[in-house]
Amino acid sequence: MNDTTSVAVEHRLTPLLAPRSMAFVGASTRPHSVGNQMVKEAISCGFEGPIYPVNPKYETVEGLTCYASLAELPGPVDHVVIAVSNLRVEAQLTAAAEIGARAATVFASGYYEGDTDPPLTERIRGIAKDAGMQMCGGNCIGFYNFEAGACASSYSAGGHGEPGPITLVTHSGTLLWPLVEAEHRLSYNLAVSSGQELVTTAADYLDYALDQPSTRLVAMFLETVRDPEGFIAGLEKARARDVPVIVLKVGRTAESAALAVSHSGAIAGDDAAYQAVFDRYGVARVDDIQEMVATMMLMSHERRPAKGGIAAMLDSGGFREMLIDLAALEGVPIADIAEGTRARLASKLHYGLEPINPLDAWGTQEGSDAIFGECFQALVDDDDTALAVLVTDRGRDGSLWGSYTDICERAAANSTKPVILITNHKGSAVDPGEVMLARRGLPILDGLAPALSAIRHAFAYRDGRARADDAPPAPPETAVVDRWRARLGDGEPLDEADALALIGDFGVPVVPASVAEDAETAVAAAEALGFPVALKTATPGLAHKSDAGGVALGLADAGAVRAAHADMAARLGPRVVIQPMAAKGVEMVLGMVRDAQFGPLVMVGAGGILVETLKDTRFALPPFGVDYARRLIDGLKVRPLLDGLRGAPAADIDALAEALARFSVLAVTLGDAIAEIDVNPFIAGPAGPLAVDALVVADPKGT
Repeated sequence: MNDTTSVAVEHRLTPLLAPRSMAFVGASTRPHSVGNQMVKEAISCGFEGPIYPVNPKYETVEGLTCYASLAELPGPVDHVVIAVSNLRVEAQLTAAAEIGARAATVFASGYYEGDTDPPLTERIRGIAKDAGMQMCGGNCIGFYNFEAGACASSYSAGGHGEPGPITLVTHSGTLLWPLVEAEHRLSYNLAVSSGQELVTTAADYLDYALDQPSTRLVAMFLETVRDPEGFIAGLEKARARDVPVIVLKVGRTAESAALAVSHSGAIAGDDAAYQAVFDRYGVARVDDIQEMVATMMLMSHERRPAKGGIAAMLDSGGFREMLIDLAALEGVPIADIAEGTRARLASKLHYGLEPINPLDAWGTQEGSDAIFGECFQALVDDDDTALAVLVTDRGRDGSLWGSYTDICERAAANSTKPVILITNHKGSAVDPGEVMLARRGLPILDGLAPALSAIRHAFAYRDGRARADDAPPAPPETAVVDRWRARLGDGEPLDEADALALIGDFGVPVVPASVAEDAETAVAAAEALGFPVALKTATPGLAHKSDAGGVALGLADAGAVRAAHADMAARLGPRVVIQPMAAKGVEMVLGMVRDAQFGPLVMVGAGGILVETLKDTRFALPPFGVDYARRLIDGLKVRPLLDGLRGAPAADIDALAEALARFSVLAVTLGDAIAEIDVNPFIAGPAGPLAVDALVVADPKGT
């Protein structure tokens, strides 16, 4: 019989985050110093392997033998923590490589006056990479692997409670302290301050976290993504494992838009790519720390929301109105409770209180605990309740009302749905009783607005998991793709007719177009297409024709065409494009830009003259199918116009979504050869959409 025993494969970050032995260069006996704190933290974390303080000044540090140098250590070391000045980092990291260390943590910033070229940060990166070392930092405060009992940090993590289900990865070292040290309602298996990520990136930590069976949620504070492909792979792995990812992404500036040629590029900015990535992979994007904490508390819960909306019980009519208002702003659905549930409520409530959801259950104080308990249970039990919330205020000392927490815990014990308690103002995050309740499974969220944001994220994740998107449309034949790739790489700019022909070959409906070099050819083309027509300049390199007076619309006969051509030829040159006038509809825009990190992005939004002023746009990673395209369209502010207003006919949404999906195939198929595409206006009407004007900016370097 064959031996089928499997051997676990070590993750590449194991020597960094779960080492067998650690050395601490710069160890110190001076109280409150980084060198002293890091050794004390390693001991208090419960690290079971050898700990080697290193500093020629001392014989012992915190009761451990201290060694003069790394070369004098008595045994091999997986991980070397370096807490020395920038001027000494390079030598110590080199020494770590020479003794065969497999990983390092560097706290120092890597910057000093009078540095040489290449700078210290690049020299550090080179040393570590040449030695095959993973490295946390530089410019970080290290990490805590609570599950493995290993840490490399100069900060205290507040007593190191029981490991939990959350992995935290943050570019801001300062954030590690309030979320780990001062917020004990959250519990972690791993918390990392990744710093400059000179070697090991946030994508690597994400991958490691998703290999840990204990990980139920990953939360990230990101300034940038240094390994886009690895980050995407991590998000795909999270989706496959059904592990939610929460991201607070800072730095939403769009300075690069000033270099863009088309409307699409001008609107996109750097942040559009991140949002497109988050949308594609169901990442919960939060805007501030309060929303982040609330979302972490809720989405790390063992229970997931059921179908339906929220059911809420309050002890205030005014706060009930506030909840309804905020839920509407957040787009959080409120459960439509059944008649049977209303009857259960009516049988318990004091006279004058309405048996509705959200429920104000406060009448008189007489019997309130029993009334609250039975009414809350009725709300929890309703078939349309996805999760139930009890909203209240804290006591004068910031404490929670014991009767309310008891009500929540009893209701949770009688249901499989999430039950949470929301307070109207923030209280103590380290209250022992509150921490105990959180560890027992009762999330306590401070502030109605961040709590509802967290619920919105949880519902979005639930709904995303329930969807099965269709496949993107098939690309055109290989010969068509090859022909356009050659054309895009020949160095000649594409005129409007070329641009329309390109997107038309990928299945996007376009207005017929003819190019003319003189007036008589233009007239002949107009007669063949049928009056009325539009005449536009085809001067190469002119991106925005209307701004230059290069568009004449509604030309009804040959004389009008000749007159328009004469005027345009005198100002802009004789080469023109002639098109039949398109039927009226809602003016949309389609676009494509190529992001430096994530590649091609597709844009859809309000078009015409409003494209840059209204900026009602959505961006997406291509390719995608019709279902995804429809959701992009449904997310636009102009979406109601497509259904027809004040007697206007409704646009064909199915055809519009089909065209957008086909455009996404163009973007991913030829996106490496195209810098930008702008289709504006893209008219959506009852007979389907139609591309009226198009600009394609080729990038010969990409072919």
